[in-house]
Order: sequence, then C-alpha cells, then structure tokens
Amino acid sequence: MTKKQRCGWCEGDPLYEQYHDTEWGVPLFDDQKLFEFLILETFQAGLSWITILRKRENFRTAFDNFDYNKVAKYDEIKFQELIQNKGIIRNKLKIKAAISNAQAFLKIQKEFGSFSDYIWGFIDGKPIKNNITNYTKLPVNTPLSDAISMDLKKRGFKFVGRTVVYAHMQATGMVNDHEMRCFRYSEV
Repeated sequence: MTKKQRCGWCEGDPLYEQYHDTEWGVPLFDDQKLFEFLILETFQAGLSWITILRKRENFRTAFDNFDYNKVAKYDEIKFQELIQNKGIIRNKLKIKAAISNAQAFLKIQKEFGSFSDYIWGFIDGKPIKNNITNYTKLPVNTPLSDAISMDLKKRGFKFVGRTVVYAHMQATGMVNDHEMRCFRYSEV
C-alpha cells in the first residue's frame, strides 16, 4: 500500500492529517463555515493551529456552533461564561473580538449580500493556485492578505492582521498552498 504524499506540515499527527486531507485549502463559500474559520484563526493568533484544532469542538459548543447571529448578541453574562470555559482559549480580548467580529460580519452581509461575496470578491471568486515545493517556504502574508486585513479592520474587525488573514485564505481555499507533491494539490 502506497503512502499518500501530504504537505510536510501535517505529517505524523492524525488530527492534522485529517484536517489537511478533508478541509484545508478546499474553497468555502458558506458564510457559517467562513465565520467559523475566521473566529478560529483569530483565536489562533500567537498560538499553533494544532492547539486550536484540538479545542475546535469546545469552541463549537461554546460559540453556538459559530452561529454569527447568536454570537453578535452575546452579552456580559455570556462573555463571563466564555471567560470561565477551560475548553477554549480564555483570552478576554479575543473573546470580545469574536463578538464584535460577528457584529461586523453581519454588516458585511447586509452590504454585500453575503460574507462569501465580500471575501471572494477580492479574487473574483477564483482560487489562487500557488506552486509550493516545500511548506517551509510558504508566505505568512501577501500584498493581498495585507489589503484584506486593512479593509476588515476599517470595517471594525479585530485580530485580523495580515498573517491571520493569510491563514484564513489558506484554510478556506482562497489560495491553494498545498505542496505540489501533495495528493491534495490537484484535488482542490
């Protein structure tokens, strides 16, 4: 049996491999899933992605399955509940950002019809396919992620720096950064 060739960053950890094989880099157009990745990426800032993946189900439970309509209405009682939740990253600023980002998310939906239309509009709805030979050469940001980051910040989003935005672009398939040797490179 031949071993699948994967991107080097995920090899050796079953959770990472499963995420890589089924989600990472797959173009997403569903607003709820885009919101989920946006929130998870903001919590990941300064941490490793595997830390977030290991807590993902806890985040889903804590944040009402990433229902942005509900998250946008979180009050002080819910904020305090989240701060006490040991299953998630209990950073006060990131939790507050998740709530205000949900509110900003709703404003974008109102203006553009959907968050998907807004975010994919930066690349005319077509994923950028890069030619990565080694994951260690992946960029952490690009002029495009810089521009999206600046626009999101102007619209009231928090914890959406250029590196967070680029990671979001990779996760949601706006860019295909699978290594060219990886079996997923031609699939997504």
